[in-house]
Amino acid sequence: MATNFPTQARVVIVGGGIMGCSTAYHLAKLGWKDVVLLEQGRLSGGTTWHAAGLVGQLRSYQNLTRLIRYSTELYSKLEAETGLATGWKQCGSLSVARTEERMVLLRRSAAMANAQGVDCEPLTPKQAGEKYPIMRTDDLVGAVWLPGDGKANPADITQALARGARTGGVRIFEKTRVTAIDTKDGRVTGVQTTEGPIKAEIVVNCGGQWARQLARTVGVTVPLYSCEHMYIVTEKMENVPRDLPVMRDPDGYIYFKEEVGGLLMGGFEPEAKPWNKDIIPDDFEFGMLPDDWDQFQILMDNALIRVPSLEKTGIKTFMNGPESFTPDLNYILGEAPQVKGFFVGAGFNSMGIASSGGAGMALAEWIVAGEPTLDLWPVDIRRFAGFHGNDAWLKSRVAETLGLHYKMPWPQREQESGRPFRRSPLYDRLKARGAWFGNKMGWERPNWFAGVGKTPDMQYGWGRGAWFDAVAAEHRATREAVTVVDETSFGKILVQGRDAEAQLQRLAANNVAVPIGATVYTGILNERGTFESDLTIARLARDKFLIITGSAQPVRDMDWLNRHVDEEAHVTLTDVTGAWTVLSVMGPRSRALLQKVSRADFSKHAFPFATIREVGIGHGTVLASRRTYMGELGWELYVPVEFAVTVFEALHEAGAEFGLRDAGYYAVECMRLEKGYRAWGRELTPDDTPFQAGLGWAVKLDKPGGFLGHKALVEAKAKPLTRRLVSVVLEDSEPLLWGGEALLRDGRPVGDLTSAGYGHSVGASVGLGYVRRTDDAAIDAAWLDGGKFEVDLAGTRLRAKVSLRCPFDPTGARIKG
Repeated sequence: MATNFPTQARVVIVGGGIMGCSTAYHLAKLGWKDVVLLEQGRLSGGTTWHAAGLVGQLRSYQNLTRLIRYSTELYSKLEAETGLATGWKQCGSLSVARTEERMVLLRRSAAMANAQGVDCEPLTPKQAGEKYPIMRTDDLVGAVWLPGDGKANPADITQALARGARTGGVRIFEKTRVTAIDTKDGRVTGVQTTEGPIKAEIVVNCGGQWARQLARTVGVTVPLYSCEHMYIVTEKMENVPRDLPVMRDPDGYIYFKEEVGGLLMGGFEPEAKPWNKDIIPDDFEFGMLPDDWDQFQILMDNALIRVPSLEKTGIKTFMNGPESFTPDLNYILGEAPQVKGFFVGAGFNSMGIASSGGAGMALAEWIVAGEPTLDLWPVDIRRFAGFHGNDAWLKSRVAETLGLHYKMPWPQREQESGRPFRRSPLYDRLKARGAWFGNKMGWERPNWFAGVGKTPDMQYGWGRGAWFDAVAAEHRATREAVTVVDETSFGKILVQGRDAEAQLQRLAANNVAVPIGATVYTGILNERGTFESDLTIARLARDKFLIITGSAQPVRDMDWLNRHVDEEAHVTLTDVTGAWTVLSVMGPRSRALLQKVSRADFSKHAFPFATIREVGIGHGTVLASRRTYMGELGWELYVPVEFAVTVFEALHEAGAEFGLRDAGYYAVECMRLEKGYRAWGRELTPDDTPFQAGLGWAVKLDKPGGFLGHKALVEAKAKPLTRRLVSVVLEDSEPLLWGGEALLRDGRPVGDLTSAGYGHSVGASVGLGYVRRTDDAAIDAAWLDGGKFEVDLAGTRLRAKVSLRCPFDPTGARIKG
């Protein structure tokens, strides 16, 4: 054992790649000195050393873009701080388009970038060729130019971060492998290593492709799987200056960067090759895999099309190194819900060099603050459940995921591998009715219906496919008659015990001390007064509540509630999501239909809005909740799974005379946007307060005892609202919006659309989005009415009406009838 090897530390970081060193560096910057980093081999010896080193700023989520922009700032000044070169060069980047469809995507990216403060300029093929003279351009439609992008040397950045961490007091030990994680009563207590044990309050798993198997030893799911990632480095070439931009040709699945006077060329094959290793060998240090020219051929062929002079250039290096990928192409960050004090930063999907500077900062802040300091939901470890760790499913899904890097990210695109996964009891019946299924949190969910016996023709694109008319019919049926939607994927959490009411009162912003049989919509907030979740709480008994939450949220919500319920409280929480099927019966004729199949009284006075009670539907017994996410009279039926088919058949057998038809999630989305209903992860995030989101009515500041976030909201209410959520309706009825578009007032970006779709009742695309003022004055109806608002749709500016009120039934008369 080394004579100075520690026996205890406040934090132990496992893994000395760029992410581990970045986390250590930022913990030191935050004043945490008692930090130990352990690397089983040598620093950067896992995946980091063979990374291509491209740093592209723009991501589809603003906070992820913000973190990468921080990375570029950090890398540009690390050499001056530490005395070690990083190889960082702001050379800019080009992305080129071979098709009109790809150019639409690039123009959308440019509009989004400018709304986020990232310089991005669309170019003609000729202009692109001027920036990249060795590139063929006669087959291109156009390109975009991001001058702030660049490249770096991954191993050099890692060493610079390590030196900065050491300067801040972090102790780093190479050739030291962690053999076990110690836990007690659901909390980390330290690690066992080849050099001896270390007691610790916090353990951070930055183990790269080893992170999954290390996490498994303590029952934590880190769903990632390694695939082979290949690139070549050429001999020196003419007309390749050191400041040649990075160039990406996603239609050819390839990227280029300058490397010692030649080119580094790699890419992401449409059919990726998993590395067939469920267990990664511990001694795979600075390791490479065998050359596979057959697998690489599609990239080579496309590279010769884009840069013809490659044909006469020698190849100096063929690099094939494994990298770990996650099921959804976003990395994994945060404290594991299964073990307190066990944090993860892994699964960077070939974007680790660009992301790790900012991700290391965000993870360090999370560790110090005890919770994320900004909205990190797209990369939050709690977006995954235990079943995502299944090896067979992961291998199948991740091979597809890597191939999606450069495929067209169509707005409705669904991944196809490892499906069907989680299924409602009604899956086969819905499939027979022509359902086109989407996938969320593993659930197969009907998005739209082609009709009984028909095969849905789902063709992805920017325009109106076959789904459009089908969704319009489902939409109209809900507004004019009645539809049934299988919403089984809703998360369901049972809260029971003597102290259930008191604990929920303390954690919910709304008043949940309601009579038995009542339901309450509420936000769950953090100390900053921003959203950790939004949900509905149904009181089933004096000491029994049922929480209904979004499909993606049960793991997150269970974790948040478990962490914030008083330890001595008599409360149990149980995830009962899989025990209940949910059928939403919605529309002006829903009452008549339900009355026909039930002996219960569904009249307005007997069954008012926000009421839940047990009723019979045909031969099945269910919980009927008078709630809606579509803005219509209706009931959500919570059906024990054993009665799901019985109830579904009863509804359809009786439904013909009422015009009953099946509806899917595309129609639900369009209708909720017309009604201005918010969605978690889009309109409601840890960056948003209820006042900004227009949900002040669901906050009870006068509730006895207050609630978590109360103090922050009292302070926020005293200040002008300079950022607010608005409804947006295009004046032109033809264009389709998909979300993410920039929103302009008098020609200047003031926000973007968090969600968008086509409002068939209002006859135009509708959306929700946050707008902001920079003069510290309040956003009100007068300010909105006094400006000319436009939506930037792929470079085309479209006039829009913007309002604090929803465009459909703003008084809510339909849902309360």
